[in-house]
Amino acid sequence: MAIEGSKGPGLTAEQLAEEVNHLSTPDLLSTPFGEFEFFDGVPKPESVQSIFDGLDLVRGITAFLNAVPGASLVAMRKGLRVAGVDSPDKIAYTDPRCNSGALWLTPNTETTYGVAFLDLKAWGPTVIEAPPQALGVVDDFWFRYVADMGIAGPDKGAGGKYLFLPPGYKGERPDGYHTYESSTFTNFVVIRALGGVPAIKQSRIYRLSDAAAPPENTFVNIADQVFNTIHANDFSFFEEIAELVAEEPVGALDPERAGTLRSLGITHAKPFAPDERLRGILDQAARTGAAMARATLYAARDPESLRWEGSSWKEGFVGGNYEFLSDGARNLDARTLFHYAATVITPAMAHAQVGAGSAYIYTAEDADGALLDGAETYSLRIPADPPAKNFWSIDIYDTQTRSLLQSTAYPALSSLEGDLQIEDDGSHVLWFGPTAPEGKESNWIPTLPGKSWWPLLRLYGPLEPWFDMTWRLPEFVREKD
Repeated sequence: MAIEGSKGPGLTAEQLAEEVNHLSTPDLLSTPFGEFEFFDGVPKPESVQSIFDGLDLVRGITAFLNAVPGASLVAMRKGLRVAGVDSPDKIAYTDPRCNSGALWLTPNTETTYGVAFLDLKAWGPTVIEAPPQALGVVDDFWFRYVADMGIAGPDKGAGGKYLFLPPGYKGERPDGYHTYESSTFTNFVVIRALGGVPAIKQSRIYRLSDAAAPPENTFVNIADQVFNTIHANDFSFFEEIAELVAEEPVGALDPERAGTLRSLGITHAKPFAPDERLRGILDQAARTGAAMARATLYAARDPESLRWEGSSWKEGFVGGNYEFLSDGARNLDARTLFHYAATVITPAMAHAQVGAGSAYIYTAEDADGALLDGAETYSLRIPADPPAKNFWSIDIYDTQTRSLLQSTAYPALSSLEGDLQIEDDGSHVLWFGPTAPEGKESNWIPTLPGKSWWPLLRLYGPLEPWFDMTWRLPEFVREKD
């Protein structure tokens, strides 16, 4: 029986066949994971395991790139525990400053750091007393911003009391504190103060229940200790992430990243125990993900990464948003780039203002586009009138560890150096190589033959010529034989 109106506009048989062709999988499909065989779109039994191995590898690489922030803080906490900072009442500091002995992601050698970890599961509501003129930040265990303390915080540098509450807290919220609720129990605390070590030692961390008579804190000088705070680039990476996921509430991570980890056996409820097959795949995933992170860092492909057109100098914080958001979308490469190279997230880093905060740029290449080689000698001219209200500095780092290059205790130069030579035009010519050019020792940073290296320029209190691009840093020039 004919149905009235059944004839009319629609696809021809040929057009429908073409549409089906777009929807179909061929019986033999060549992929980066091997050749997969199908019978009319259904995977053949002999290909199913290979397909799932490929899926697990993709998920593992995705997990690595998206979970670097969390793994970074797990490794940071582990390293500080090795150094004796193993409870929230202990505050680490670097006196006089960081050196190249320990492994840290891109520390500077010019300022004193204070660092600690809160444990809101063990301690419950916890108070931090920030000293005057502090530059303090608290990030959660997934390296997401929680609060600024001090100059960039609500106390505006006057000093103040900050109260941090655990996830889902339902108890009392007393007056007299700047109060924040974290998504995680563990929180990373960074305290820097313009008054240096004496000011950092005015900081206090204690349980809210001890507020009437806060106990003394223990301050641990870690400047000359040797330890590692950097996450793994092999299967161990996933063990670091499993430690984090097991400790924190189910809702601590967004569902998409949590779902990727769950597909690999990393959940809050069960121990992480991959079989030999998955363990091998995850080791490969971490190594592949690390390779991708290194390309994202050293050869950033996002045009926004480049500081100046035609220059190799790159921005470490791409996009100007501390959550790496642009038009409602997450810039995944920008997040990976930043966290693979650096630590601490705060809006104050993403939005430097004229005369306040700091600006950062880096490169891994010379003027010819060649990678920087520790066996070669290079010069870098810092043009006259660098746009820094306070001072400028340049530190160089190991390309493998992203830590200070272990060519000397302090592989850095800055405008604070009293004996830095100045050219007649007001510029500074800096030298980098295994040996100092004769008469240039004061302007030289040693490098290591057989190793690459990369520099990071910091401007403390960047001035208008930085923002309007009228001041430009030249490239590194390799000295020819």
